[in-house]
Amino acid sequence: MAQAMRREPGHSLLATDGKPHPLQDTLLAVTLVLGVLAFVTAMFHNLHLLSSWAGLIGILTGAYGQFISVTTRERFALIVGLGASAVGFYLGMAHGGLFGG
Repeated sequence: MAQAMRREPGHSLLATDGKPHPLQDTLLAVTLVLGVLAFVTAMFHNLHLLSSWAGLIGILTGAYGQFISVTTRERFALIVGLGASAVGFYLGMAHGGLFGG
C-alpha cells in the first residue's frame, strides 16, 4: 500500500532534504546582506571603501557557502549574493579600491 508523504513544518525554506542547515543558512544570509550592501553602495562614488570591503567579504563568505552547501536552493541564493558582491566589489575597486587610493 502506498504511503502518503508528509512534510514536517519547521524546517528551513532552503533545506529540501528535510534537515536543518544552520551554518549554510547563516552564510547565505550574510552573503546576501553583504551583496546588497556592496551593490547599493557601489552606486555612490565616495562610498568605495564600504562597497569594496563588503564585496570582498561577501565573495569570500559566498565561496565558502558554495563549498559546503547541501541543496540546490541554497546554491541558487548564494550565486545571487555572490553576483551582487562581485559587482559591488569591482565597482568599488574602480572608484578607489580597498584602501582609498
